[in-house]
Amino acid sequence: MAGKVNIVPLLAQTSLFGALGAEDLEACAAAFREALFRKGEMVFARGEPGLRLFLVVDGRVRLAVVSPEGRELAFRHAAAGDLFGEIAALDGSPRTADAVALTDVIAYALDRHVLRELWSTHPGISTGIIAFLCGRVRETSSQLEGIALYPLEVRLARFLLFALRGRTAPAGRRIPLDLGFSQSELAQLLGASRPKVNTALGALESVGALVRTLDRLFCDPLKLAQVARQIDG
Repeated sequence: MAGKVNIVPLLAQTSLFGALGAEDLEACAAAFREALFRKGEMVFARGEPGLRLFLVVDGRVRLAVVSPEGRELAFRHAAAGDLFGEIAALDGSPRTADAVALTDVIAYALDRHVLRELWSTHPGISTGIIAFLCGRVRETSSQLEGIALYPLEVRLARFLLFALRGRTAPAGRRIPLDLGFSQSELAQLLGASRPKVNTALGALESVGALVRTLDRLFCDPLKLAQVARQIDG
């Protein structure tokens, strides 16, 4: 890859670095180093020391835990603009999950000791750390609430709305969405089986919230939002 990618705009959108001013963002961006991973490569394993955090520039990384019996639960994907590996990099504890590249990945890594130096010289990072940790707690609470309380089609609608990231379309038009991963992977993220996810996709399709083709979904954000607001019972 020729030349370093300008990661300042991506860092500015993260909760960890978003509170920094332009000069501080530039200084932090300069401390990151390129890290490339091939599809299927393990970025880090559960239990390893948390020596670096990562910013994804291109590609997708799965964060998952595996039980002693070999059952895997994927709880998050990191895509372009997402940070991952922050928790262990912040507190120095071992990694709590496996991270595996689902595609070829271009990322930028920041060593933990460099993060601590930046933290001490750029006070805005402290504000970002609080915002990041609060966001993670809310995200986890929402995920647990969804699995415990809402029917699968509601969880799926919410997931798709998040994947659309605020994209809108004229009334009566749908937005193409290429998830970039399999239905089995989607089932893991939703805490369900693949057949149940397929049934939930069919339910959303039956109310006009989406249309499926072989390689993508065409989503109606307004109808997805209507489904997402439903509560079972």
